[in-house]
Parts: sequence; structure tokens; C-alpha cells
Amino acid sequence: MITVVPRTGSTNADVLAALDAGEYWPEAQWLVADRQDAGRGRLGREWSDGAGNYMGSTVVRPGPHDPPPHTLALLAGLALFEALSMPLRAQALRPMLKWPNDVMLDGAKLAGILLEASGPAIVIGIGVNLASAPDLPERRAVALADVGIAMDRDAFAALLRDRFDVELQRWRMAGLAPMLRRWHSAAHPAGTGLKVSPPGEEALEGTFAGLTPEGNLRLTLADGSLRTIHAGDVVLT
Repeated sequence: MITVVPRTGSTNADVLAALDAGEYWPEAQWLVADRQDAGRGRLGREWSDGAGNYMGSTVVRPGPHDPPPHTLALLAGLALFEALSMPLRAQALRPMLKWPNDVMLDGAKLAGILLEASGPAIVIGIGVNLASAPDLPERRAVALADVGIAMDRDAFAALLRDRFDVELQRWRMAGLAPMLRRWHSAAHPAGTGLKVSPPGEEALEGTFAGLTPEGNLRLTLADGSLRTIHAGDVVLT
């Protein structure tokens, strides 16, 4: 089910408020907004709400036998990768995943993901530049429209919902290992230069050495040592 509202502050904030008020929000239900006045990205960043873009949120309730909740960012990334690959294939283009939660196109940000918890429930917010891309101070952004693809927002919302449902079932039934193999095949290759800023630490520079079996980032530093990153902002160098 997809519920569309013409304007709100943030779809993630609305779903979190509903959960905190005791409202039941089914896993298959999505809230999508035409416009957002207070959209948020990771690390407290503002997120552009350009008209015609996709802004939506849903809920997952991880069970005791499910993979770790933080890996839902990777699951959402794969769902986005599959949904965006369909229109991009017509232009012989392919998106690329960047840990932990961005979808890139030719080095520019095309889509992002934000996870927030409400008790045992995880709210997953997704933003995709379909019609326009914001001017970001630290990185380039791109929209499907910039590469000649006109994607209807409602059609994309249905496509993403369906892909997310498929990935969620795979995550639960097959576990994390198969998903990580697919994530690696859709991401920047091993050896890619990265600048990583873990929370509360100075930035680290190194090369991508894949993910751990738990979905964390492995970074090879200049001295050859290997560092495991559990959270942080990542920039391709």
C-alpha cells in the first residue's frame, strides 16, 4: 500500500510519530510525499525536496532470527539499485552502490537512504532524484532527468515498493551472505579510493577492501593495515 500526501515536513518523521503514538504501521505500507519542508539526510544534513522527485518511507520490524537491523541499509540499497537499473538500462547506464547508503551514477549521488529506530521498528526513508538534483556543497548530485530519463514518480514508487518486498523476503529467508555477494557486485570495486569519517574521529583515507560478514566496511590504510568501519561518512576519492 502506498499513501501519498501533497506536503509534509518529513515522511520519516511522520512515520516515527505514528509509531511513537502507538499506531500500527504494516511493513508493506509506504508514505510518499509530493513535497517535504524538513527532509533529512544522514548526519543531520538537509535533503532537497525537488518537485517530481521521490520521497518515501516504510517500516521493517526485524525478528530474532533476522540479520542485524543495520544491514537494512544495504537491503534498501539493493532494492534501489534494482529499481533504478530498469530505466537506466535503456540509456546503457548502470547505477553503483556506495557504502553504507547511497546510490551513485557516474560518481554523482542519485539516491540516498536514512534509517531511524522507533523501539524494535526501523523506519527506512528513501530519496531519489528523479526530476532534479540539489546543489550539494561537498559532492555532485545527479537526477534521472539529467541523463534523458523521464520517470513518473508514482510509477517509480510502485516499482521500488515491489523490489523492496522482494529484497526483504530474500534478507529474511536466505540470510545476509547472499545479499552481501550481490551488494559487492553492484558496488565500487575493491581497491577504490575512499575517504571515511567515522563519528567523532578524524577522516581516514585508504582503499575499499570489501565488507565484513556483518556488512561493515573494511578499509585498507596506507600502511597496509586493515580498519573495520561500523559507521561513517564515505567519499569516493
